[in-house]
Amino acid sequence: MTGDLSGGLILFLAALGAGSLLPLQSEALLVGLLLADAQPVWVLLTVASVGNVLGSLVNWRLGRSLEQVRHQTWFPVSVQALTKAQAFYRRAGYWSLLLSWVPVIGDPLTLIAGLLHEPFWRFLVLVTLAKSARYLVLGALTLGWR
Repeated sequence: MTGDLSGGLILFLAALGAGSLLPLQSEALLVGLLLADAQPVWVLLTVASVGNVLGSLVNWRLGRSLEQVRHQTWFPVSVQALTKAQAFYRRAGYWSLLLSWVPVIGDPLTLIAGLLHEPFWRFLVLVTLAKSARYLVLGALTLGWR
């Protein structure tokens, strides 16, 4: 264990970006840090989870603000696509936030949850469970291979 904090900071930033709408991934970095024994396992898993959940909170907050600008000509998503996503979320319900860790669909789910005014506490609990479980499984698989 090196005790070097830069790996943890980079992991946090990668997880934060990956949890937001940015097209980033943090899993490979986490695996590399776990294999390098760069920090205690619990620290790396916590840093990745907190960063990723905070990225999702950025999406949720953006979603809360979308209603005011969704009809602007510069808005990057068509009204039809947004309406379709809202309909899916209404059908699937808040339990769909347990899929917030899934690539491609997870980030838009967190955005739509904000747009549909999902309560903060429920959003935070479900997204934290989903994203932390993903990193725990990844950590267990990684360390089990050593």
